[in-house]
Amino acid sequence: MSEDERPASEEIDEHIARLDDWRGPMFADLREVIREADADVIEEIKWRKPGNPAGVPVWSHNGMICTGEVYRDKVKLTFAKGASLDDPSGLFNSSLEGKTRRAIDFHAGDAVDADALKALVQAAIAVNASSRS
Repeated sequence: MSEDERPASEEIDEHIARLDDWRGPMFADLREVIREADADVIEEIKWRKPGNPAGVPVWSHNGMICTGEVYRDKVKLTFAKGASLDDPSGLFNSSLEGKTRRAIDFHAGDAVDADALKALVQAAIAVNASSRS
């Protein structure tokens, strides 16, 4: 089975397993919160290229919810329509100047506010559903 035929969830599992520092557990925790927020979330891998053959993990439901990327010093969740979402807990801390996207950068030692993140995921799904109507 080629990478294009394998389930994205398996590829994401392998991506997490390759992270041998704090970023692996952080990415796994964030993924779990997203999956708990929406039992029907779809996991995909997009934007494969020579510089990043593993691609970018994407979660969607009626459209893209967010992407997950790992950098040397952070794990980043970028919400495709983040500028349209209420963020009463103030999770968004990156890409704040954008007209569409908003992101959350998680660094070593950061706590994940699971309830606030679930609320953002659910709000993103609601925005996706309303824009499809």
